[in-house]
Amino acid sequence: MRKICQVTGKKPHFGKQLSHSHRRSSRRWDPNVQKKRYYLDSERRWITLNVSTKGIKTIDKRGIERVVADMRRDGQKI
Repeated sequence: MRKICQVTGKKPHFGKQLSHSHRRSSRRWDPNVQKKRYYLDSERRWITLNVSTKGIKTIDKRGIERVVADMRRDGQKI
């Protein structure tokens, strides 16, 4: 599963980890991406989305129908 939110577009961030002795090593910070199923009343079917916790809050606030319409307008295939 790719660590990219389909709603908000959050991706992993990259940087350096600093040890006690100040040796630097590369690391990445992954967003909290969950696989969630939502029911679309207009199409009478279930869809599965990879969404971050911020994306779940966005869907709860705006509604799944409006979020899916915005995703399709931006060119995402669902």
